[in-house]
Amino acid sequence: MYNTGVNIIRKIACSIVLILLLAGSGNTQQVYEASWPSLNTRKAPEWYANAKFGIFIHWGLYSVPAWATNSYADGFGSNYAEWYWQRLNAPQLKIHKEFVAFHDSVYGKNFSYQEFAPRFTCEMFDPTLWASIIQQSGAKYVVLTSKHHDGFALWPSKYAANWNSGDIGPKKDLVGLLEKAIKQAGLRFGLYYSLYEWFNPIYKTDVNNYVANYMLPQIKELVTKYQPSVLWADGDWEHKDTVWKSTGLLSWLFNESAVKNDIVVNDRWGAAQQGTFNCTEYGKGNVAAGKPWEECRGIGESFGYNRNENLEQYATGESLVHQLIDVVSRGGNLLLNIGPTADGRIPVIMQQRLKEIGGWLQVNRVAIYNTHAWPLASDNKTDSTLKFTLGDNGKLYAIATKWKNNWQINGLKSVKKITMPGYNGKIQYLYKNGVLNITAPPLHPGNIPCNYAWVFEIEGK
Repeated sequence: MYNTGVNIIRKIACSIVLILLLAGSGNTQQVYEASWPSLNTRKAPEWYANAKFGIFIHWGLYSVPAWATNSYADGFGSNYAEWYWQRLNAPQLKIHKEFVAFHDSVYGKNFSYQEFAPRFTCEMFDPTLWASIIQQSGAKYVVLTSKHHDGFALWPSKYAANWNSGDIGPKKDLVGLLEKAIKQAGLRFGLYYSLYEWFNPIYKTDVNNYVANYMLPQIKELVTKYQPSVLWADGDWEHKDTVWKSTGLLSWLFNESAVKNDIVVNDRWGAAQQGTFNCTEYGKGNVAAGKPWEECRGIGESFGYNRNENLEQYATGESLVHQLIDVVSRGGNLLLNIGPTADGRIPVIMQQRLKEIGGWLQVNRVAIYNTHAWPLASDNKTDSTLKFTLGDNGKLYAIATKWKNNWQINGLKSVKKITMPGYNGKIQYLYKNGVLNITAPPLHPGNIPCNYAWVFEIEGK
């Protein structure tokens, strides 16, 4: 009995020592409680802060009609093609009659939105080609609309029987096919998910039942099956976070899911500015000081493909490069949207814009990736065409979005060397009393390193 007791005491003592050693070694996983104060202590994974540029993809049944009005009668968002079904059933909107007139003339008065599902064929969908196009754009992550507000799932979800891409339309797991291709290309894969659904009868009659027995299980199904690095929520505005059970879901996501260490979430969970990062849309929205943020927008004015858009409504390659520079210089990420067609093609004009961005990034990547906002940028506001980023390597990047004869920069304590990525010539400059003056190098069509914007890499303090 004595020896047995001693052995038990020894085992207990060893267990206690082991627990203390593990705690001291930092191997214990922090537990995030189901409350915003606790969840907000989780820092954004480094990959997200360093990525800077991602691609949004709005693709679904709305890609079949692929139409929205250009009248802007109801202001911001009235020309979003992905809202097609809602516009047909919203007589309180000024644009309602325009949508109904188009729908009736093209498809007939008795043609329901559900009848678009068999026409969402995706026969031209090549996930490897998509991944290649996105990789060449210089983007580091992708966010696909797994389910928009119409409730149609782009994967064979058991919670959306006969209303998913596995059961009807292409009869394929679109999420799974793209996930595999994107990850094989070395990019991060993310998923957009709409919390609410416009016309789901369960949601309309019993939101608590919808959340508990449909929405939450479906999100967990999505995360468990495809292990995304981004979960981008939307459609939260009709209810508070307590109705959506947001904190409980995110607690599971950060503590128990397979992606707990890598995943980031946006701030659309029914509570203002709560999440890994804040998101703005076409420049509309608030950004919390000191918190990661992301600007999302389309290449055109719609997220879903809109056949009614004209060339003038598409941003030029130059303006998109400038927007990327502006967002990154202010410490944010740019999530640029593409809207594929119902047969699975990325429109050529969108491919062309992505190629232009990628060409610029290929030369000037050091000024974008792994950078942060420069704290002294506010001391140089007199020249709006000059943006700044501060690299993890300690170098300052001055990005000129307009070519000039010279540029002036204030706030540097010393300057050792200045170079221009893609240009082998010497950069002439004068530094005196904290003021740096850079003289434009003699560029010409034969030696110009890139179009749209030019980077000065400055070594010093």
